[in-house]
Amino acid sequence: MAEQYASVTIDAPVHQVYSLFTHFRDFPTFMYFVKEVTVSDEQRTHWVVHVLRDYEWDAVNEDCIPDQQIGWRSTRGVFTRGKVKFRSIDPQRTMVDVYLHYIPPFGPLGRLADMLGIGGRIEAMLKEDLAHFARMVQQTPPESLEPMASHYLFHPRSAVTSKTITQQYAKAMLQDPRMSADALAERRVSIEREQAQQRTREQEHALAEQERRERERQAMRQHQEILAQEALKRLQEQKELEEEQARRAQERRVWHPVYDTLGGRDASRDRTAFGDRDGIRPRHPEYERSPMSARYPLQGGNPTQPLTEEETDTSPWFHSIRGTPMLSLPPLPNAEHSPVEQE
Repeated sequence: MAEQYASVTIDAPVHQVYSLFTHFRDFPTFMYFVKEVTVSDEQRTHWVVHVLRDYEWDAVNEDCIPDQQIGWRSTRGVFTRGKVKFRSIDPQRTMVDVYLHYIPPFGPLGRLADMLGIGGRIEAMLKEDLAHFARMVQQTPPESLEPMASHYLFHPRSAVTSKTITQQYAKAMLQDPRMSADALAERRVSIEREQAQQRTREQEHALAEQERRERERQAMRQHQEILAQEALKRLQEQKELEEEQARRAQERRVWHPVYDTLGGRDASRDRTAFGDRDGIRPRHPEYERSPMSARYPLQGGNPTQPLTEEETDTSPWFHSIRGTPMLSLPPLPNAEHSPVEQE
C-alpha cells in the first residue's frame, strides 16, 4: 500500500476551514485534478480523479469529528482511505494535514508504475489541489461557510474552467440553481462590486498611509530644527560664558579688607568652615566684658565700674573671671568682739 502526505496552513478560523472542506461537490470549481464529486447522502460520495488517466471510486465517511477530522474509505473502485485533520494554530490560522493511503491499480504493474513515478505525480497532485483549497478559503468573505462566496472559484486552473470535468458533473451543474446562467452572472457582478470596493479601500488605505508618513516626516523635520536651534543656543551661551570668564580673568581684582583676609577667609558667605558670619564683625563681641560668654552679650552691668551693693555679696571668682580686680572687703560687724580676740 502506498502512502502520501500533504499539509497547508490557511489564514482562517478552523470552523470556517472545516465547513468549506465538507462541500465536496464544489471541489471541481477550484481544484484541477478532481473532475467529479457526487454526493449521495451525508455518508457516501462518488469520486473521479485524473492522474495520467481517470480513476473512480465510491467512498464512505468514517471517523469524522466536527472541526477536527474527516475520514473516508473506498467501497468500490480504486482502494483508498485516508484522513484530513484540522488543527487550530491560533484563532485566525488553521493547519490542514492530509493522509492518503491507496493500492495502485493493475496489480504488480500498477505497483511498478507507482515505483517509477506515479507516486510522485499523486503527491504533486495532492499538494497542488490542497493549495487551491487554501486560496479558495482565503478569498472567501470572513465567517462565510459557502464556497460559492469565494472569489477563487472558476479560476483558469479549475477543472470546470479547463473543461476537464465529466459529462455527469456538467449535467449536475445545469440542474444546480447556483450554477445557472443568471446565478453565475449575478455572482460575477457581486464579485466585481466587491473587488471595486476592495480597490477603493486599498486606495484609501494607501492614501492615509502616505499622509501619515508625510506627517511623520514633517514632524521629524520640525523636531530636527528645534534641536538645531537649541544646540546653537547652547553654543552661544557657552561662548558668552567663556568670554565673561576671560574678561573677569583679565580684570585686576581689588582685595577686600575683611572678606579677603587670612583670618576671614571669606567667612561671611554661607556654609563656610566657621558656620557663621564672623568675617563681617568682631570675632568675640564684647570679649572685654565676659570672656566665658564672648559670643553672647551680657544682659546688663559694666565691669569697668565699681560693684554695686548687690554685687558685693557675689563670689570673688565671679569678679576674677570678669576681669574685675579684687576689691578690699569691708570689716565684719563687731570685729573687735570676735571670739579669737577674746581668747
